[in-house]
Amino acid sequence: MSTPLIKRDTSWLQFNARVLQEAADDRVPLYERIKFLAIYSSNLDEFFRVRVASLRQFKSIPKEERRELFDFKPKKELKAIRRIVRKQQEEFGRIFRNEILPSLKEENIHLLHSDELDEVQRTFVEEYFDEQVKSHLKLHWLPGQDDEDHLLPFVENGQLCLAVVLDTEDAVDEEGTAEVGLVPIPQKGLPRFVVLPKPQGVEEGYYVIFLDSIIRANLSRWMGTKVDFGYSFKLSRDAELYIENEFDGDLREKIERSLGRREEGLPTRFLYDGAMPDWLRKRLKHTLGVSKYDMIPGARYHKFTDFFSFPLPEGRDDLIYPPLPPLPHPRLENAESVMGLMEASDILLSFPYQQYDYVPQLIREAAEHPEVEKLSITLYRVAGKSAVMNNLLYALDQGKEVEAFVEAKARFDEASNLYWGKELQNAGATVHYSYPAVKVHTKLLHISRRQTGGERIHYTYIGTGNFNEKTAKLYTDHALLTTRPVLGADVERVFQLLRGRLILPNCQKLLVAPFSLASGIEEMIDAEIANAREGGNAYLFLKMNSLEEPGMIEKIREAAAAGVEVRLIVRGICCLIPKPDENIKIISIIDRFLEHARIYIFGNNGQEKIYIGSADLMERNLFRRVEVVTPVEDQLLRLELRRIMDMQWRDNQKARIIVEGGVNKYRKAKAGEGKFRAQTDIYAYYSRRLDAVSS
Repeated sequence: MSTPLIKRDTSWLQFNARVLQEAADDRVPLYERIKFLAIYSSNLDEFFRVRVASLRQFKSIPKEERRELFDFKPKKELKAIRRIVRKQQEEFGRIFRNEILPSLKEENIHLLHSDELDEVQRTFVEEYFDEQVKSHLKLHWLPGQDDEDHLLPFVENGQLCLAVVLDTEDAVDEEGTAEVGLVPIPQKGLPRFVVLPKPQGVEEGYYVIFLDSIIRANLSRWMGTKVDFGYSFKLSRDAELYIENEFDGDLREKIERSLGRREEGLPTRFLYDGAMPDWLRKRLKHTLGVSKYDMIPGARYHKFTDFFSFPLPEGRDDLIYPPLPPLPHPRLENAESVMGLMEASDILLSFPYQQYDYVPQLIREAAEHPEVEKLSITLYRVAGKSAVMNNLLYALDQGKEVEAFVEAKARFDEASNLYWGKELQNAGATVHYSYPAVKVHTKLLHISRRQTGGERIHYTYIGTGNFNEKTAKLYTDHALLTTRPVLGADVERVFQLLRGRLILPNCQKLLVAPFSLASGIEEMIDAEIANAREGGNAYLFLKMNSLEEPGMIEKIREAAAAGVEVRLIVRGICCLIPKPDENIKIISIIDRFLEHARIYIFGNNGQEKIYIGSADLMERNLFRRVEVVTPVEDQLLRLELRRIMDMQWRDNQKARIIVEGGVNKYRKAKAGEGKFRAQTDIYAYYSRRLDAVSS
C-alpha cells in the first residue's frame, strides 16, 4: 500500500511557516525579518483569495457530485486550514510583539501607539491629521439590526477599516442598537507609516507611528463626539475571475471585463482585532455577509504587507542585508555581440547573481541585425516597466516580424500582460492570447536569422523564469542561450504548436508538456531504476518549486525503493514527506532570494543528464500547461549547474529538512563541517569566476 501523501494546502502552509521562520531567525538582519513578516502576510492573503476561495466553491457542489470529483471533503479541509493558520497567526503575533518590537527598541527605533505620544508628538499628529489625512477620510454608519434599507458602501478586497464605537450608554448594547461607524483607512496618497519628531528633550532615536494610530488619536475630534475605540479589520475576497465559458467567444475580452469584478468577490477571510467586543464582531459579520468560518482573530494592526515600506533611519544599512548587486557575465560583459557569442558556444545566465540586461540586449541586437527576420516570444508575467517589451517594440520599428504569445490568465498579472499585448498589437506584432483550459507557462524566445546563402540560424532562449526585469532581481533562475540547430528547430515546433499549426510538437530533444514531459521524466527515472538493479551509479538530484503530482511521487518512491539515491530540493509545496528509513532526502531553502529554478539531474550511470525548464512536478504543469524542459548539452554548463546544485545541497544555514516527524527543522552544521549558505556561496562563486577572467 502506498504511503499517503500530505495534502497540498497543508504543505503550502508548511512552506509559509518556513517564511515565518526567517522572521523569527535572529541571524537575519532586523529589517529583513520585518520584510519576511510582510512576505508571510502577502502569501497568506493570496492563499485565502485563491485556494480557500476554491474550497468554498467546492462546498457549493452537491455532495453526490463532490464524492465523484474529489478525494477530500472541502469543509474538513477548510477546518484544517483554519486550525493551522490560527496557530501560525499566534506565532506571527508573538514574533512581532516579543521579538521585533523589543529589537527595534534596542536599536532606538520606536513604533508608537497613539497613547504613547508626548506633547510634541501629539501636536505633530494633530497637525498631520488636519493637513494630510482628514480630507481622505469618510465615515459610514453601520445599519442597525432592523435597518435593512440602509446600504453600507462596498468593502473592497484588502481594505483596512476601523469600526468606531461611540462612547455612549448603548456602546456595549448586545442587542445591536449602539451606533457604529466604519472609517476606511486610506490606501492611496498616504504612507502607512509616518515618522514622528523626537519627544521633547530627547536627542537620539527614531520614532514611527501607524497611520491607523494617527486616525484613532483624532477620531473624537473629527467626528465631533467621544468614541470608545476604533477596532480594525480587513476583508479578503475571492480572486477568481470566474470566466463563464472559456471555449466560447473572445477569451481575452472576457478576462478584461472580469478584471474589474475581482475586488468584488465573495469574502474569504475577515481578519479582525481580537480585542473587538463579541457584539460588534457579530454585527459586522451580519452586515458584511461573512461566514463564521471566515472570521479570524488577529492583533490590533493588520495588512502587514505594508511593512515592505517600513521606514529605515538614515545611515542604518546595518539593519538590512548587505547588497549583492547582479554581476556581469564573464563572457557577455563588454561583448560586441551577444548573438556572436551564442554562435560560438552555449551560454548560461543565472539570475539574480548575474545581470539581466543581456536579455533585452539580445532582443535589441536582433532588431538591428539585417539578416534577422522574426522574433517569437512567450510572455507569462511581464514587468510594468520592461526593457524586453520596449525592445520588441523597437524590433517592430526596425521592420522585423514579431510574434508574442501572451498568457492573459496569469493570476494578478492579467492587466499588465493585456496592456503589453495591446501595445505590441498596435505596433504591428502578431499577438496570440490564452487558450481555453490551458496556460502557456513556458519561457521561450526564438530569433530566426536567414543568412545570405539561405541557411537559417536559430538563436534560442529557454528559461526557468519569466521575462521580467523586476523578478530577475529577486528570484533565482537560469536561462540557456543557444544556437544548437536541433534545439532551435524544437522550439520552432513549439511555436507552431502555439499557432495551432501542429497538434503534436514531436520534438527531438525538448520535453514539452502536456505531451512528452511526464513520460520523458518517467523514462529517465526508469533508466535509473534499471541502472540501480544492475549495480550501476543511479541517482536523482532534482530541484523544483513544488512536488505534488501523485504519479510522479509514486515513481520517485519506486526509484528509491530500487536503490536509486534520491535528493530533492523543493522550495514550496511538497506532498512527499519521506519516512526516516526511505532512501529519499529532501531539503527546502528559504533565504533572501526566492528559489525559483527547476533543475533535473539524472545519474545515467556516470554520464549525467541535466535539464532545466519552466515546469514543476505538479499535475497542472505536467498536464494542463504548455511547458518546456531542455537538456543542457554543453559540458562546461553542465558542470556549472552541478556545482550550483552541490552548493545548495550542502547548505546548513538556510536549508530545512523535509521528513516525516521533522518537517521544517533547520539542517545544522556537523562538527568541523563549517558554515555553508547556498545563496551567498553561489554569489561568491560567480564573483571568483569574474575575477579570474578579469585577471
